[in-house]
This record gives sequence, structure tokens and C-alpha cells, in this order.
Amino acid sequence: MEEKLEQQSADCLRVVLYGPESTGKTTLARQLAERFDTVWVPEFMRDYSQEKWDREGRAVEQSDMLPMATGQMQLENQLAPEANKVLICDTNLMELVVYSKAYYQGWVDPLLLKPALKAQYDLYILTYIDVPWVKDDLRDRPNQRDWMFSMFKETLDAYNLPYQTLKGNYIQRLDRAEEMIVQLINDKKIGLK
Repeated sequence: MEEKLEQQSADCLRVVLYGPESTGKTTLARQLAERFDTVWVPEFMRDYSQEKWDREGRAVEQSDMLPMATGQMQLENQLAPEANKVLICDTNLMELVVYSKAYYQGWVDPLLLKPALKAQYDLYILTYIDVPWVKDDLRDRPNQRDWMFSMFKETLDAYNLPYQTLKGNYIQRLDRAEEMIVQLINDKKIGLK
């Protein structure tokens, strides 16, 4: 199991969009990939959850955490070699750690936590809750957005992970996120293809 959850090395910077549900991560991931002429890693965990909901009419459970984590990391490892110096990740294992804590009274499978902590990202872009919440089959915490945001931020702080908070409307977010990534590229002296 541990090998399936291990992040493989690749010659690219890794930027993860990270934060509560309905904060524009997927839209932003697509836009940033287009701006940087690179690939983005979709949120496997969301697709898995939606398929389970459609098939069984129920939400994911603790037993689903490791299969979701495995699928997410496999997708990231598959796409990283295709990146144009920057891989945009629409979530990562650390996001699943936060959701596990939130939904299962603080429980996180050690088999998930270890690779989540070991995986390396050059920047976490923490998406704030100042955009409208959009209801769908899976989103269920419109009244707990402040609490969820705090959990995401506290996790980044607790593990001393590199992050910047992203606020504003969708246009402002895209422009600001692009600035963050350009600065990261310049700091790391990475040339784009």
C-alpha cells in the first residue's frame, strides 16, 4: 500500500490548490494550467465520491480514505512527467487528511498521514471562503465554512508547509495565483518550455 501512496519524483514544481469545498479550486486549476501551458491533476477523490453517491446513494466512509488517496497519488504521478515545469494539483493527500479529521472525529489513518507528510509541494495556494458556496450532491457544509477553512489553515501551520492565502473574486484569484506561481518560478530559476 505504501508504494501506491508514495509521490514519485519529477522534474517540475508542484503547486497544490488546497482549501474547503466550493472555493473555486477546480476552475482555478484548469485556468492556471492553460496560462502556464501545462497539465493539471484533477481531484480523483471527488470523482470517487460522486461515483459512490450515484451508485449507492451514500457518502464515502472511513474505508474509502485509502482507495481515494491511492487514486489521487497515482493520478498525480501519472501526470507529473507531462508537466511544463509546473504541475497544478487540484488537491492532494493533505486535503484528504483534513476531510478525514473533519468527518471522522479527528481520525486519520496512519497509512494516509505518513505519505501525505512525505509528499513535497513547492506551494500550497489556500483558497479562502469569500466566493459563493455552490450546492451539489457532495457539498454539505455551507454553514461551517469558517470552521473548515480554519482546519485547512491550521494543518498547513502545524506541518510548516509553504502556503499563501488566495482571496477575491474569480478574476482576482486567477491573476493573484498566476503572480504567485511566476514568483515561485523566478525564485527557483526554472525556465518554462
